[in-house]
Amino acid sequence: MKHEEVHYFYVLRCYDGTFYAGYTTDIRRRLKEHNDGVGAKYTRVATRRPLSLLHFEIFATKSEAMKQEYAFKQLSRKEKELYLSYIKDE
Repeated sequence: MKHEEVHYFYVLRCYDGTFYAGYTTDIRRRLKEHNDGVGAKYTRVATRRPLSLLHFEIFATKSEAMKQEYAFKQLSRKEKELYLSYIKDE
């Protein structure tokens, strides 16, 4: 039986208080990469580390996860905070 790959949309809280949203198939590995300074260009900046995992969602396909990442990135800071608090309260 073939192992189904899981696709994640995730949000990190940077040390400077900003959010970073991304896509991965391995949350633990990706968080480690970000904190080691070898993740995305945005999180390589030393003042943004350490980062903590704030939120994640699981999707069946890469396309679905990346669509959610894109939609999240289009939100204002206030809308992102509302989205994250709404999800948390569910």
